[in-house]
Amino acid sequence: MNHTLSKNERLHSKKSIKELFDKGSSFFLYPFKVLYLDLPLELIETNQVLFSVSKKKIKKAVDRNQVKRRIKEAYRLNKHLLANAEVKKKIALIYVSSDIPSFKKIEPVIQKILIKLDHLSNEIQKI
Repeated sequence: MNHTLSKNERLHSKKSIKELFDKGSSFFLYPFKVLYLDLPLELIETNQVLFSVSKKKIKKAVDRNQVKRRIKEAYRLNKHLLANAEVKKKIALIYVSSDIPSFKKIEPVIQKILIKLDHLSNEIQKI
């Protein structure tokens, strides 16, 4: 199993980010706001993800980067939960809390988010 987070798996294009924020759907699972956009397999080859931590909530850059590293690691280890092969996603994980959580607190929430995203794409395919 590939447990890497390569550049093509990260959402970094301004055009793609704007499309996600304009056309995407969202839900809230504390401490994350999750934006997602389902795309057919022909348009992107892998799921792409964006990690964001608010400068307003966490003032120090060191702490923001630490939270982002923990979120990235939790996603990297659990991205296999997005197993749906027919639909790929653009995802934004936006951290909205002002506290600095441990990895043990972040990982179960990321797992729930990924499972929920997988179920949402399965429901869309049934329709």
